[in-house]
Amino acid sequence: MSKRVTIPTHIAIIMDGNGRWAKQRGKERYEGHLAGVKSVRTVVEAAARAGVKYLTLYAFSTENWGRPTAEVDAIMELFCRTVVGEGETLAAQGVRVKIMGERTRFSATVLEMIDRIETTTAAGDRLTLVLAFNYSSRREMVLAMQSLAERVAAGQMRAEDIDEEAVAASLMTNGIPDPDLIIRTSGECRLSNFLLWQASYAEFYFPEVLWPDFDERAFAEALEAYAGRDRRYGLVKDES
Repeated sequence: MSKRVTIPTHIAIIMDGNGRWAKQRGKERYEGHLAGVKSVRTVVEAAARAGVKYLTLYAFSTENWGRPTAEVDAIMELFCRTVVGEGETLAAQGVRVKIMGERTRFSATVLEMIDRIETTTAAGDRLTLVLAFNYSSRREMVLAMQSLAERVAAGQMRAEDIDEEAVAASLMTNGIPDPDLIIRTSGECRLSNFLLWQASYAEFYFPEVLWPDFDERAFAEALEAYAGRDRRYGLVKDES
């Protein structure tokens, strides 16, 4: 990586390719998810070292409930075991964990693990790790609109007071800056219902590498690619 690299404040990653990685090796899909945990550790550590302040990982979408029951159960089990095993390590690294998504479908065990890791890492101020778990961007926006509508109906605000700031404050990402860079591994080029509102001016990077093979070098290449982008936010660059 070159010496002068512009570091994004917030990186969001769609961790794609666990299943294909496993299939290519004649393994069960669960083994692909298990291998992907190593990449999560690598990227969290690399992001913290680089000075990234927010890292959001798309861990489990609302649509993922439609996958085979055995795979969903395996993901939930893996999530719980990882939370139990990594909490103290993350806390020691100054990493604060925030779980983003609807929690109504989670078992009592999963809810307990979520509460444990958020509590254990609450003091972290080096990097905020946001895990989008049972997350749907469209659902997030629907909930935000319902919340705003209820406030209007209760006389707490006027309809004309609903602006971009009010909407953003009603989203699950309230208090978190919009992502500067969104990465999707495995070469797929779509958002898949991830941070649709927040991605308005994000830069996108779509490496061919499957998530379990996304290592520190791949992360550095993503930072290099971002550093070469000219972010104008709809404006014209001053050539003077």
